[in-house]
Amino acid sequence: MNTALNAEIDDRTRHMQTQLFIDGRFVPALSGETLAVMNPHDNSKIADIALAGKADVDRAVAAAKAAFPKWSRMAAMERGRLLLKLADAIEANTERLARLETLDTGHPLRDTRLLDVPRTAATFRYFGGMADKFEGTVIPVEQGFLNYLLREPVGVVGQVVPWNFPLMFTSWKMAPALAAGNCVVMKPAELTPLSSLAIAELMAEVGFPPGVVNIVPGLGHVAGQHLAEHPDVSKIAFTGSTAIGREIVRASAGNLKKVQLELGGKGANIVFEDANLSAVIQGSAFAIFHNQGQACIAGSRLIVHRSLADEFAERFIALARSIRVGNPLDPETEMGPLTSPQHRDRVLAYVQVAREQGGEILLGGKAPSEPALANGCYVEPTIVRAKPTDRVCQEEVFGPFVTINTFDTEDEALAIANGTEYGLGAGFWTRDIQRAHRLARDIRSGMVWINTYKRVSPASPFGGVGASGYGREMGFEAMREYTQAKSVWVNVDAQTPPWYPR
Repeated sequence: MNTALNAEIDDRTRHMQTQLFIDGRFVPALSGETLAVMNPHDNSKIADIALAGKADVDRAVAAAKAAFPKWSRMAAMERGRLLLKLADAIEANTERLARLETLDTGHPLRDTRLLDVPRTAATFRYFGGMADKFEGTVIPVEQGFLNYLLREPVGVVGQVVPWNFPLMFTSWKMAPALAAGNCVVMKPAELTPLSSLAIAELMAEVGFPPGVVNIVPGLGHVAGQHLAEHPDVSKIAFTGSTAIGREIVRASAGNLKKVQLELGGKGANIVFEDANLSAVIQGSAFAIFHNQGQACIAGSRLIVHRSLADEFAERFIALARSIRVGNPLDPETEMGPLTSPQHRDRVLAYVQVAREQGGEILLGGKAPSEPALANGCYVEPTIVRAKPTDRVCQEEVFGPFVTINTFDTEDEALAIANGTEYGLGAGFWTRDIQRAHRLARDIRSGMVWINTYKRVSPASPFGGVGASGYGREMGFEAMREYTQAKSVWVNVDAQTPPWYPR
């Protein structure tokens, strides 16, 4: 790494929160334990963070429980005002947050500057505006009665954020929960806690009351499980793997808390014969190689009409080969490292799985050869031709790893697209408007993109079906997820005869 980039890293680490955030203060773990957070570019240590145990989770839940009555009764406009101030503070700290996220996760700096930080601010701003606009309803019932529906916060909410987009997912989880009047205990991934703790620092600066938000980095099987089991937590919201999602459900059964799960995906990306091929090549590359393919909605299964297969493969491989892989703090880098050595090894293991099942490696399938990247968690863009039933077409690889299948008919393409247990995101490319609406209806997926891929907005519901989980982030649907309905009946002037006349 060159001297300038080293200096930038040193500057970032001078101002970095590494302790737990509980009841409005940064505090060490009660055990005194810490965990090293590593830079995936070269596996050097960034910092030692406090490691939350069960007792720390108990402290955080108690603080949130104590803060809940006042926060939930605060005027919705005031809650919204704090969220709007936080959005402004995030934008004012764009460069610091972007570099911190890049350092911690391996996201290229151009991505964290242009996507991650702006999306984080936009989400807090959207739900800041939503806070005093999420209304109840009046239900037409029999004459003489008024029946209205209140939407009330559920209470203390436990939230578990993954390591692939920690900054952005912090906002996706926190913003609607807080706007609705809940208090939060969040466990960021132990691999990437730094940006979530930086958000906590900004929340304290703009005036969020103590206890409303608590952040407890810790191990999933310790802090995460205790949060999911905790009797004073009314809801658990989790983003991560399907296997851990199932464990979350089991852990939540003690007090029958609400559960919201955004889990894995195996996104189908279908290319029809009438598609604009230039747009498809660019869109499909973004769909799988952005953030090194570490996205649950990644377009990891290309399903291409046979008439286009050869030309598509040639052009797609050429573009993938040209992607600049390198130090994520270099503004010219287009693809950085995976977030951990363990995950890099898992992704590379799927290359061998593909070969064992007869797949053809068209590009990549290995770490880059450049000496400057040798100590990092890098994997080259990888393209594999495989059968739809092969493991690499059925299991979530979660890396810069895409498979190519071919099809002849629309029905065949649909069968391949729906042929996995997942149902999070899917896309297709066509100029046929009837086909577009027909396929959007028939694809088994919580989100569908037509002539684009991987678009998200704070206003648009995000979530899946099947092994991809249940519940929705974003939009009005997220506010419903973080509230519960209360039906209120009022006898205005109804004349009700006695049921047991005497």
